[in-house]
Amino acid sequence: MDLLLVVLFCLALYFLITGYIKANNLWEKHIVFYGPILGIKTDNVKFFDKFIPFSRFFKIYGTLGALMVVVVSVLMSLMMIFTLQKTIESPPAPTGIYEPQNILAIPGVNEFLPLSFAVLFAFIVTLIVHEGGHGILSRIEGIRVKSTGLLFFVVPIGAFVEPDEEDVEKAKPSSKIRMFGAGITNNMLVAFLSFIVIVGLMSFAAPADTPYLKGIYKDYPAYDAGVPSNSLIVAIDGVKVDSREQLSQVLDKTRPGDEITLTVFNDNNLEDYTLTLEKWPDELSSADSGFMGVYYYDSYSIKAVSDNILKSPLGPLLLIYVPINAVMEDDSLGLGIMAFDSSDSAAWKTPFEGFWTVVQVFFWLFWLNFAVATFNALPFVPLDGGYIMQEGVRKFFEKRKISVKYANYVVAGISWFMIMVVASIIIVPYLSAV
Repeated sequence: MDLLLVVLFCLALYFLITGYIKANNLWEKHIVFYGPILGIKTDNVKFFDKFIPFSRFFKIYGTLGALMVVVVSVLMSLMMIFTLQKTIESPPAPTGIYEPQNILAIPGVNEFLPLSFAVLFAFIVTLIVHEGGHGILSRIEGIRVKSTGLLFFVVPIGAFVEPDEEDVEKAKPSSKIRMFGAGITNNMLVAFLSFIVIVGLMSFAAPADTPYLKGIYKDYPAYDAGVPSNSLIVAIDGVKVDSREQLSQVLDKTRPGDEITLTVFNDNNLEDYTLTLEKWPDELSSADSGFMGVYYYDSYSIKAVSDNILKSPLGPLLLIYVPINAVMEDDSLGLGIMAFDSSDSAAWKTPFEGFWTVVQVFFWLFWLNFAVATFNALPFVPLDGGYIMQEGVRKFFEKRKISVKYANYVVAGISWFMIMVVASIIIVPYLSAV
């Protein structure tokens, strides 16, 4: 309820501020409105001209990027069609990734994108990288840039580069293809580099034998005593313990029925909890010692999982699933710490303070750039992949001296087909639930 009040307050404040700006025509040169969305723009775009001396390099870069975009576009289209087929065969519940707020990759709205520093920083960089690619290749191809800016609806939700429409119309198809593909190419490059940095950073994260409680078994001593999960055990019966090994040595001397006092650290507080130990469940152990009813965060196993994922040829695709797994499946992979602030950091040794914040920044730089690139590569207008498809189809028809009218029909047909595929993936779970 508190979160809802905060959201409503932010919306009300946003509409008050934008309403005042609009009513008084303030900063007309730099502020434009698209319905309720506020755009802050500037026509000082000389920055993009600085790349003109490197035209040869960027034309090669743009050409290779455009080829890559075509490959990604085909693969993404096939994946979407395959996903739709599976969705129709076995409709999932309309929850989690299928909920309306999770369709848009907007921090704080999408439940998989927390409103954290790492996400907001990566989100803004992703927008700048994407639109900056369009701006640079526009100037390389002799297309003037009229303005550039950011779009806001309470928080940043987009960016734009506005090329001169007449110049775009006059440009050669190859020039337009390079320009449209540049944003996706930049996003894929940043995603790749961020993935490499993540691999390097995670090599410095070492598991620690810390008595960190990840979970509590229901109806056992720790549960009955109210011991919270995600807590660090710092002492037992007043004796300080620094490792699970030390804790085990103390517990090995106990028997069912013994009473112990745990001192745990949770939410920046130290609390004591008195437990009456029980017999170990047969399915867990045949030990004679007392059982608390807890399980630990196993950073050693999670390190192995992390290494396997990051070293796999499919590593980037697997890494995309990390935030979804952490939110929907109670972090069964144990890698949520790479994406979200977590007390799990107590079970790791890191080379410097703030290490996990740096990991999260590069994780979200990877995740958002990869997501924006692959989605924008889909072949339907107004996405970049759609415009590239449009130029390619028109060029194909022109070479065969077929009326461009028919090329437009093909472009419209492909666009509507892909729009329906994407929309159906979202809608089918809701229709099946009725």
